[in-house]
Amino acid sequence: MNHHNFKILLLSLSACFLSLAGKGQNIQENQPVISTDSMDLQGILRQVTGTHPAILKAMEGIQSAEAGIGLSRSTYYPMISGQASYTRIGPIPDITIENLGSIQMAPGNVLNGSVDISQVIYDFAKTARNVRLAESSRDISEKNVDLVKEKLTLLTAVSYYSLVYIQEAIKIKDIQLGTLNNHLDFVNRKKETGSATQYEILTTQVRISTAENQKFDLLKSKKTLWGVLNALLGNPVGAALSVKNNYGLEEPVFRSDSLVNYALEHRNEMLLAHLFEKYAVLNLDAVKIQNNPVLGAYGSGGLKNGYFPDLEMPRPNFAVGIGIRVPIFDATRHKYNVRIASSQINTTKFETESVKREISAEVNENEAGLNTSKEKIKQCELQVRQAEEALNLAQVNYSIGAITNLDLLDAETSAADSRLSLLKARVDLAISIVRLDISLGKPVK
Repeated sequence: MNHHNFKILLLSLSACFLSLAGKGQNIQENQPVISTDSMDLQGILRQVTGTHPAILKAMEGIQSAEAGIGLSRSTYYPMISGQASYTRIGPIPDITIENLGSIQMAPGNVLNGSVDISQVIYDFAKTARNVRLAESSRDISEKNVDLVKEKLTLLTAVSYYSLVYIQEAIKIKDIQLGTLNNHLDFVNRKKETGSATQYEILTTQVRISTAENQKFDLLKSKKTLWGVLNALLGNPVGAALSVKNNYGLEEPVFRSDSLVNYALEHRNEMLLAHLFEKYAVLNLDAVKIQNNPVLGAYGSGGLKNGYFPDLEMPRPNFAVGIGIRVPIFDATRHKYNVRIASSQINTTKFETESVKREISAEVNENEAGLNTSKEKIKQCELQVRQAEEALNLAQVNYSIGAITNLDLLDAETSAADSRLSLLKARVDLAISIVRLDISLGKPVK
C-alpha cells in the first residue's frame, strides 16, 4: 500500500467520525448482515492480516526473493546441454592424386550429436557475493510484510474504534430522542388544558429535528465505516457489521525519555532502513568484483561422422578443456557502476536519518495525544457527574413547578451531550494507545 495513499485514507476515516456537520440523510439500516455476532478487534485483525491482498502481494515478494537466491546459487552448478544437427554440404571437398584417383575429404551428409558441459571452477567470490546480495533482498521482503501488516493494523484499529463510537453514539441519540418525544407528548397534553404554549411545542419539535439530523449523520458515518472495514475484511462493501464495545486497552509502560529509543530499536521502518543500508553495501561489494576473472572447464562428447577411413560412419568423439575469461576494457562501465553503488549507500544513510527523525516526531506526537486523551477523560467524567446532578435537580424543580419544560430539556440535552463527550474521549484514548503502540513498534493487543 502506498504510504501517501494510506495517510490520506486514515485522515479521511478520522474525519468521518470526528466531524459530523454534513447534511442529514435518512439512511436505512436494512443492510445484509455478515454475522449476527459482534466482532472483536483481534478477530478482525487476524482476518485482515491473513487475507488482505496487500499482505499477500508482499508475501509474494518473499517468494520472488527466494527464487533470486536460487538463481544466484545456480552458478555453482554445471550447465549441461544437448544438441544434434544434420547438414548437407556441396560441393563435397576432395583431392586428386596422380595414379591414385580422387579422395573425398568430407562427407556430403554431416551428422553431429553431442552433450556439452560447462562448469565455473572459480570466479573470485563473484557468486558468493551475489548470493549474499540476494539473501539481503529476501530480508527486505520479509520486513516489508511486517510493515504492510503494521499499516493495515493501524487502519483497521482506527476503523474499529470509530465504529464502536458510532454504535454507542446512536444508542445515546435513541435514548435522547425517546425522552424528547415523551416531552412532546406531555406538552401537547398540557396545551390541551391550556397550561403549555405553542412556543414550548415548537421548541421541543426543533430539538427533536436536531437530534434526528445528528442521528442521520451518525448513520451515514456508520455506513462509511462498514465500507472501510468490509473492504479490509474482503466482505461485500455494503454489508452491515457489528463490533464489540471494548476499548479497555493496556497503556504502554515506559519512561517518557525511553520511548523514542525503544521505537528506534523496534519500528519496522527503522529496521527496514537498516536492511536497505546493508543491501547497498553488499551491492557495492558485488559491483566492485564484476570484472574479476572467471576460471571454467568445459567438456563435450557425442557422435559425428567425417572421420577417415569411413567418412559416412558416425563415431564417438569428445573434447575437454579449461579456460579463463579476463575482462580487459569495458568502456568505463565498471567505473561508473561503482560510483552509482557508492552513491546508493549515501542515499540509504540519508533515508535512515530521515526515518529516524520522523519516528521521533511521531512518538512524541502520539505520547502527547495519549496524555491529552487521559486528561480529557477526567474532565468528561467530571462533566457527566455534574450534568447528571444538574438533571436530577432539574427534575425535582420541574416537579414542583420551579422551572419550565424547556429548562428540563436543556438539562437532559446537556446530560446526553456529556455522555457522548465521555464516549468520544474513551474511544480517542483507545485509538491513541493503538497509535502509540504502533509508533513504538509494539503489537496491538
